[in-house]
Amino acid sequence: MHKAHRLGVTLAALLTLSAVALAQTYPVKPVRVVVPYTAGGSMDILSRLISQKMNEAFDQTLIIDNRTGAGGNIGTELVARAAPDGYTLLTAGIGIMAINPSLYSKLPYDPIKDFEAITLLAKMPNMLAVSPALPVKSVSELIALAKAKPGVLNYGSAGSGSNPHILAEYFKLRTNTDIQDIPYKGVPPALSDLIAGQLSMVFATVPTVLPQAKAGRVRALAVTSAKRLALVPELPTIAEAGVPDYEATQWIGMLAPAGTPKDIVAQLNARIVKTLQRADVRERLGTEMVEPVGSTPDEFRAFMKAEIARWAPVVKASGMKPD
Repeated sequence: MHKAHRLGVTLAALLTLSAVALAQTYPVKPVRVVVPYTAGGSMDILSRLISQKMNEAFDQTLIIDNRTGAGGNIGTELVARAAPDGYTLLTAGIGIMAINPSLYSKLPYDPIKDFEAITLLAKMPNMLAVSPALPVKSVSELIALAKAKPGVLNYGSAGSGSNPHILAEYFKLRTNTDIQDIPYKGVPPALSDLIAGQLSMVFATVPTVLPQAKAGRVRALAVTSAKRLALVPELPTIAEAGVPDYEATQWIGMLAPAGTPKDIVAQLNARIVKTLQRADVRERLGTEMVEPVGSTPDEFRAFMKAEIARWAPVVKASGMKPD
């Protein structure tokens, strides 16, 4: 055997043994979970709940690190450039992994090439709500009004590429309507203006909208999920209400830097999926209208690829640009 070839084989064997040894002893120190958004949101709540339960069950210390900015890109790039040893993980969702690749001309990370998919953690349906001052009581009436008054109605978003933004632009695209975007620094101030009658409509998570709808401050018209929700069975899906094939949910997943040993990825996947199956975790997530998933790494990777392809034409058609 050629000397250089023998050296290459030996090096490869050593690297394999090193990776196996690393996985067998993992973890030997706290694991940092980067959340690229502020504390208090759905992604942060889910990350903290999973971390807490994993710390209890597996004697594994996961520490949440909120790194905000640039539409989630700052925290995401930090993880993409981190050592692939299983000690830096990322919690990310539809905006970062599926919308930003089409929204930004130069993204500091590749959602597929720069990460190892661990698992799809959860999905969250949204609601379409309108101001009670708006003379509509159904999605079809809203569409008719928007067509009769192009450019007059508006919706509140949480900035370019945010979930409320992409859902509204998707709605406009599927209904061929002209509804103006009013950007806010988050959903709560947009909801306040909706209640005050200064906005026509908004897309937001169910826990955000439902209390206001029950109090009569806003009018919920439909849910964005594929099926009706048990919590509000009287509300139709947007597809049922007259927009065929409209279905969109927020989603959140866990990832690691590319090159993280597969044994460590598999270990993390097994522990996270087991945590998501706990009755107390499912009950807690249920109060937030969050549907736990727990996919395999391959399933999550395929899902992300499909989501990137799905939302690219919506971003292009809307003409949205980064804030």
